[in-house]
Amino acid sequence: MNMALDFSEVDAGMLAEVGGKAANLGELTRAGLPVPPGRVLTTEAYRQVAQGLETSGDGLAERARRHLLEAPVPAAVHEAIVKSYAALGDDVPVAVRSSATAEDLPFASFAGQQDTFLNVVGAEAVVDAVRRCWASLWTDRAIAYRESNGIDHAAVRLAVVVQVMVDARVAGVMFTANPVTGRRREAVIDANPGLGEAVVSGAVNPDRFVVYGGEILERHAGDKRLTIRSLPGGGTERVETSHEDFCLTDERVRALAGLGTRVEDHYGAPQDTEWAIDEHGEIWLTQARPITTLYPLPERDRPGLRVYFSVNVAQGVMAPFTPMGVSAFQLISGGAARLFGHGPADPLDGAPFAAVSGQRMWFDLTTAVRSRFGRVLLPRMLTLGEARAVPLFEQLAQDPRLSVVYTSPRPVLRGLSRFARRIHAPSRAMLALTRPRKALEYAARLGEELDRRLLVPESATPEQRLDHAERMLAGTFPVIVSVMPVAVVGYGLFALAAKLSGVPLSDMQDILRSVPHNPTTEMDLELWDLTTRIEPEPFKEKPVAELVSLYQAGQLPPVAQREITAFLDKYGHRGVAEIDLGVPRWSEEPAHILGVLANYLRMDGGAGLAPSALFAKGAEEARAAIAQVAAAARRKGRWRAAVVRFGLRRTREFAGLRELPKFYLVKTLAGVRRSMLVVGEHLVGLGVLDSARDVFFLGLRETRAALDGGDLRQVVAERRAAYEQESRRRHVPRVLLSDGTEPEALASAAAASTTGGALTGTAASAGTVTGVARVVLDPIGAHLEPGEILICPSTDPGWTPLFLTAGGLVMEMGGAMSHGAVVAREYGIPAVVGVPDATHRITTGQEITVNGAAGTVTLL
Repeated sequence: MNMALDFSEVDAGMLAEVGGKAANLGELTRAGLPVPPGRVLTTEAYRQVAQGLETSGDGLAERARRHLLEAPVPAAVHEAIVKSYAALGDDVPVAVRSSATAEDLPFASFAGQQDTFLNVVGAEAVVDAVRRCWASLWTDRAIAYRESNGIDHAAVRLAVVVQVMVDARVAGVMFTANPVTGRRREAVIDANPGLGEAVVSGAVNPDRFVVYGGEILERHAGDKRLTIRSLPGGGTERVETSHEDFCLTDERVRALAGLGTRVEDHYGAPQDTEWAIDEHGEIWLTQARPITTLYPLPERDRPGLRVYFSVNVAQGVMAPFTPMGVSAFQLISGGAARLFGHGPADPLDGAPFAAVSGQRMWFDLTTAVRSRFGRVLLPRMLTLGEARAVPLFEQLAQDPRLSVVYTSPRPVLRGLSRFARRIHAPSRAMLALTRPRKALEYAARLGEELDRRLLVPESATPEQRLDHAERMLAGTFPVIVSVMPVAVVGYGLFALAAKLSGVPLSDMQDILRSVPHNPTTEMDLELWDLTTRIEPEPFKEKPVAELVSLYQAGQLPPVAQREITAFLDKYGHRGVAEIDLGVPRWSEEPAHILGVLANYLRMDGGAGLAPSALFAKGAEEARAAIAQVAAAARRKGRWRAAVVRFGLRRTREFAGLRELPKFYLVKTLAGVRRSMLVVGEHLVGLGVLDSARDVFFLGLRETRAALDGGDLRQVVAERRAAYEQESRRRHVPRVLLSDGTEPEALASAAAASTTGGALTGTAASAGTVTGVARVVLDPIGAHLEPGEILICPSTDPGWTPLFLTAGGLVMEMGGAMSHGAVVAREYGIPAVVGVPDATHRITTGQEITVNGAAGTVTLL
């Protein structure tokens, strides 16, 4: 390997040799873009100096830095540094910049993690600056950043860029896409007099310009109170200054934006660039790297601006889907679309409105947004499940690019009519009204029929298992959704009772407490009840990992072994992120359930706090609430009271069925998963895969093709790595436009998230509680003390065992009818949902007050 290379000898494929920064500078140079001349000391130079360095163990950071600062520089390395510097000119001022092999990557920029030294003059000064760059690979911040991105310390090397300094009159940074709103091709430029370090380091409030299509959309003047300037003979100085005017003319702003477009076009992706303008007015590029924080866009096959809604966010599953999970969801969506008369020609293609981006599922709601009828119906539907999205769609309705083009309601009404007929909605609703017991029996029979349909003979071939899986996934949704008319009758009568009595719906929430026939509530109560029957000793004494080993070996105490097995036989198909077919179920990985049991058994609580007692109390309060609403109705007429009592009794009988379709859907996914594991074992035998679970990193089409043989192990390894990387994404938009814009980011943060010092969201479950907050991002292994207030991104049924001990609930996502809200009401837990950034703005241990009726969270 060469010890030093000129930028003209470097390209993007030389990452391992020159690091990310140098690879990009070389690529820009070779593309003919204006880059100051420079050379790069390759990772070979670092390797020679770092020989013998241990990259693990205690005191790693300090030990590594001391080694690199004190170890002798080999003669060959010293010579390479001196010659590289001399090649740029006689005592020319240079910037000495770190260029790590794990830097400026598509998924992690590492911006600012290693050091840069500006205006370095003289050969020995350059040698010293290079040595300090090497040492900066081992700062605490750089180590922590690598660990957070899953990058092995031992695999990282550092090259060093030595580049001619631009004596900048103005400098700064430019994003070729808006990093806040996500809008692509909207350049955002920060500029300040002097060197760009003032802007990059955040030491100054720079001028800001936003440019789109050659038009300057925004100009914001910064105070520009600090300028960093080069000093004669080397080094820099910081000078306090005062600049009232903009430091860039409109002509320069447009020229910079045009240069940014050239850079983005070269890379084919938005870029984060640094630039400088010299005393002659010439613009120079000093760096370019991918903008790693932008959410990837769905592939578009239809023209115009599109509006996408996140299925993951709505379901509280922030993690990506596995490839087979995506395949399964597409099949299910195709089955749903057929009910409305819009099914795809090939079911495996999924519904026309389903899209994939960032390994997550999205619905294209453009047609609804641009429909007069859709603009009425969509907000009402979202209010129930994802209330924070409602103002976003109201905001989009004002965008002239999304004007109404579908004025007739007939297509929607035809689709809804077709849907109602195909699931026999009128007859199911009539059954619920007139023969409630028969309606409940019908819902139960659906589950029994589903269990029969999920059975696959042991002798089934892999091809037959795939055929069965595709039939189940495409055909199950139309069957299980047929129970929804029964649940809708319950909620419809709830609304009718409010109208007849004059009691606001918000004052009737107690009626929805402790409703029967909710499979998730029943599961949670059965789990708690286990604690009253099993032997407590091992759960109080042993760590969860050991409990799992004992259970899987059949060596737990006999009652615990038997009762937990029975519980998992009934509910083992559930799990966290359970709508992804590729995710293990509790029956496969029981650590979560055993950990919950251990937490329950370690608690001290009176019998009155037992969930069964609280549930019974909630049912009594619900009956009392019905009597109060009926009394209010009686004052308006005797017949009204009778109708209200009738309606609210039906509400309590059927409201719990809201959770049943998903319960059955997840059971279907679990059944298909079991069958696909058998197919995976077959593929392992063929040498196609290393492990049966690797099958979930293939789509259904690919799995069928793999039955003919081949080797997909490398494909699986790459997909698993991409999945794990995407799992670390910290932000997923709830609504995304096809130009990259996140509508939520356009809203005012102050107006959206605070009112009178309180965080605000959607009122979900009435009541007020003051307690200690517990922020939980992942329910697996989480521990919640009785009375603590659970703060979480969202919930699916895998979270609900935590509800049994929670004093209150705050969720970032959701609406009044979202899963967490429904379960919180049933347990009588005060809850506020749809609170922006709750998991960041509230900290564990902080005392807060949750007002579930007002929808506010007050930080005390």
